[in-house]
Amino acid sequence: MVTLQARPAAIEIDPAQTALVIVDMQNAFASKGGMFDLAGFDISGAPAAIEANQRLIHGCRAAGVQLVYLQYVYDAELRDGGGPEPPNYNKELGMVMMRDKPELAGKLLVEGTWDAAIIDELTPVPGDKVIIKTRYSGFCRTETEDYLRSQNISHLLFTGIATNVCVESTARDAYFAEFFPIVIEDAMNHSGPDFNRQAMLWNFENVFGWVTKSAHVLAALEAKANAA
Repeated sequence: MVTLQARPAAIEIDPAQTALVIVDMQNAFASKGGMFDLAGFDISGAPAAIEANQRLIHGCRAAGVQLVYLQYVYDAELRDGGGPEPPNYNKELGMVMMRDKPELAGKLLVEGTWDAAIIDELTPVPGDKVIIKTRYSGFCRTETEDYLRSQNISHLLFTGIATNVCVESTARDAYFAEFFPIVIEDAMNHSGPDFNRQAMLWNFENVFGWVTKSAHVLAALEAKANAA
């Protein structure tokens, strides 16, 4: 066990029972020309989040922490996006943009496209787990919970984009599924006004879990390695 500095209080984690959950670090959300950028969202915070993720991935792999990538992808026919009745069809940004702008049809979050791909800087390697999802939460209609249980994982370190949408939705569901969610605030980027980011962090500090920084995670893992 190692002690991880966090808010509202430090928390004990076992690296062997911890997973780094990387949420939607895809061109759609983090790259110029991707869906968020095309929609007018400010993605200027993405480079710093990418750099933090690179450091975390390196440190977590070295420490034996399981890496889980969540990837938001629809099939080419959008069958898994839902028909006109479900709310996802009416609210999810990619679905809306592809209907409103015919030139984008089949190009946003669709399997095989550049937009849907995980960014080159964070490419998974053999041994990492990649889970495809079609809703904001990585626990919705996926194998995420079953996989984590099979690996005896109890604590989840969250990074990704967007802080206040898919990261928050997934981390909340993790709490409801009796995992310990810990969000790494400098390894995420939010969508919309900054109060969205502030509200998410307040919720996890006070209600749903813990908030930490990438430097604290890496220091805790290094301390564990030095004590071995």
